[in-house]
Amino acid sequence: MDKPTLYQQQDTLTRYLRDPDHCAPPAGMDVARAQVYRDLVFSNLSSLLSGTFPVLVRILGDSDWRSLVRIFLRDYRAHTPKFGEIAREFVEFLASMPLALNDGPWPPFMVELAHYEWVEMALQQSDAEPLPAGDAGLLLDQPLQVSPLAWPLAYGWPVQKVGPDYRPQVPPTQPTLLLVRRAEDWSVRFSELSPLAWRLLQRIGEFPELDGRSQLEGLAVEAGMAGSLEFIDSGVALLRQMHGDGVIGIAAFSRC
Repeated sequence: MDKPTLYQQQDTLTRYLRDPDHCAPPAGMDVARAQVYRDLVFSNLSSLLSGTFPVLVRILGDSDWRSLVRIFLRDYRAHTPKFGEIAREFVEFLASMPLALNDGPWPPFMVELAHYEWVEMALQQSDAEPLPAGDAGLLLDQPLQVSPLAWPLAYGWPVQKVGPDYRPQVPPTQPTLLLVRRAEDWSVRFSELSPLAWRLLQRIGEFPELDGRSQLEGLAVEAGMAGSLEFIDSGVALLRQMHGDGVIGIAAFSRC
């Protein structure tokens, strides 16, 4: 029998490290040494992920968390060698609804909770720059933009409330609308949004050519409040508040 090539030995070892329950280490390799590598790979991956998803870890418990990490290690092929991006790929793996997760003790909110927890790390590590302060007096007359460090998010589950003591099995009738932003001190802050505030931020992204006044007028039409001065006044106050928090600013391509 031909001696295995280096590639074949590496492939066999990799298969073993990913799925030691069904794959054997390379022939001739010391079993105890192979087990050391196996345990190191798994422990490092589990530790790397658990720091990003502490609530999910507490909800699942150690045994089920280890099972989930094992499935990820066994079935997923990462697209990045960067440790800092593995958590994002873990979220993408869960969202892909792999067949291996069809059965098991997984909570129905798991994918959204994982995304919610990942967002905090993603904003902490983001290289994006905050928006310049700008002139709040121009908010109505200039096109607006949402800060790349402020993410309006919509979930079907109340992810900000989920924890070991609260594990809903049926999603509420209304979505959970959140704003997650990185403040000047680099802390990540979460706040709930009203449907109108969430839609306003969404509109700014959808219609970047509109000035603030046009955005509010369009929002009023959508809300069935066209022509309401009270609605516009409330909208102006909201724009000013979000501008003060660094959530929105004057678009870089604004006309002078």
